[in-house]
Order: sequence, then C-alpha cells, then structure tokens
Amino acid sequence: MTVPDRSPRTLVLWDVDHTLIETRGVGRAIYDRAFPAATGQPLRKLAKIAGRTELDIMAESLRINDIEPTTDAVARLADALVQEYEDARDELRTTGRALPGAEETLARLAGDSAIYQAVLSGNLRAVARIKLEVFGLDKYLDLEASAFGDDHADRPKLVAIAQQRAERRTGTRFEGPGTVIVGDTPNDVKAALTAGVDVIAVATGKSTEDDLRAAGAERVIASLHTFPVL
Repeated sequence: MTVPDRSPRTLVLWDVDHTLIETRGVGRAIYDRAFPAATGQPLRKLAKIAGRTELDIMAESLRINDIEPTTDAVARLADALVQEYEDARDELRTTGRALPGAEETLARLAGDSAIYQAVLSGNLRAVARIKLEVFGLDKYLDLEASAFGDDHADRPKLVAIAQQRAERRTGTRFEGPGTVIVGDTPNDVKAALTAGVDVIAVATGKSTEDDLRAAGAERVIASLHTFPVL
C-alpha cells in the first residue's frame, strides 16, 4: 500500500476473521496440525478464539493441554502456526472466502484520501498477512500501520500501537474519533471503548447485533454491504 501524499484524517482499523474473511474451518484444522508439530502431543482442547489475541489463545491452549506456556513454547507454537498457514494457502483459498462486501468496501474507502486503512487483529502478523493476501485484500491495507496478536496479549493495547505506527507512516495523529475500529465481537467493541476511539460493529461473526449493542457499540451493521459513509 502506498503512503498518501496528503494527510488523512481518519484511521480505520479492520479486524480480519469474520469481519473481512472467514476460514470456514481451515483455521481450526491448522491449529490441530500446528500444535503437535510444536509440542509433540495432539491438541485435545483449544482455547476460545473469538475476539482474543493469538498470544492469549496460544498461552491458554498450551496451559489447558498441560504444557507450561513459557516464552519458548509460545514461540514454537507461533512458528508452527505461521508455517502451517503458508502451507495451506491453496486450502484456505478453496475453502474460505472474503466476506460479502469486504473488497467493495475496502476499495471504496481506499478511494477517499481522508481515510487511511490498516489492521487491528488478534492474528499473528504473518498469519494476518497470509489471510489477506490469499483473498486479495492486502492491497487496500497498510500492514506497517497495523497492530497484531503478537504485538501484545491485551487487545485494547493494540489500538495505541496501531495509532503510533500509522502516525509514523502518515504524519497524522489519529486520536479519539480520528480512529475507527471495525470488528465483529464484543471484544472489538471493548477494545475501542477502552482506548477511547470509535467503533463500527458488524454482525458477520457469531455475535448478534443485540450482542454488539449490549457490549456498547452505537453503530452496528448487519453486513459490510451497509457500511456507512465516514
């Protein structure tokens, strides 16, 4: 993605899974393959995933499978996940999909010089990149102005990380309503509210519109086809 000549005024931070794409089971299958590759034992139970960072998911998954989540153990699992995603690009492309309206919405916003698009995802940086590349969405998003699940275990902390990176890329400070998070879980909403930024919640995952409103989202949409003008 090319850094704009003019300073944008709004940073849009996109979640990836169930907001822009869905793996349709490939993500779980990859965990089932990566876990024994990293630990030497099968994955008996996987931590809950929705809205969490990969650091958090990996640590809990190791713990509930009776493995101490040391720095080395987490790093080995992260490396295995990245390798499995690299190896599964064709599988992901065939089985998964970009969600309806995702590319159209990204393309429309990319045509507005006042908007700068990046990612705020619980995925590992390399995994998010692979997913977005597989479905051709990476060209609309500045991954160098983004924050990922291997930057910090606490999702709300990712907001400031992305804002700082975007400021270095554009020269603009995206404070308060200058940043908009787009996500599909109550944890996305919580991250935005905790960080003091705006949020657009999209009910394309497991959370309903009522769930997202109950979490504190004022703007909730059923799909990206109805994404509002910013």
